[in-house]
Amino acid sequence: MQVAKVRGTVVSTQKDPSLRGVKLLLLQLVDEDGNVLQKYEVAADTVGAGVDEWVLVSRGSAARQIQGNEQRPLDAAVVAIIDTIHVEDRLIYSKKDQY
Repeated sequence: MQVAKVRGTVVSTQKDPSLRGVKLLLLQLVDEDGNVLQKYEVAADTVGAGVDEWVLVSRGSAARQIQGNEQRPLDAAVVAIIDTIHVEDRLIYSKKDQY
């Protein structure tokens, strides 16, 4: 899994029929120090994440292990909204401090 920040949504009117009704998010990846990287990814949202929230994104076949995604052509899915990240007694991110 990778930590990412939700930057926006992706809308597509023409897509595989199995993706109808799936919310797609534009994510910016985050490194272990909490710095946003200049690397972006599109992922299906399975948890109702919103813009500026930090999330966990699962990739590859693990993204299709989520109930309902088994037959969808996904290689990335948001599987959690992050509340806090601590690394070696340092607070890297806190959702409550964001607002």
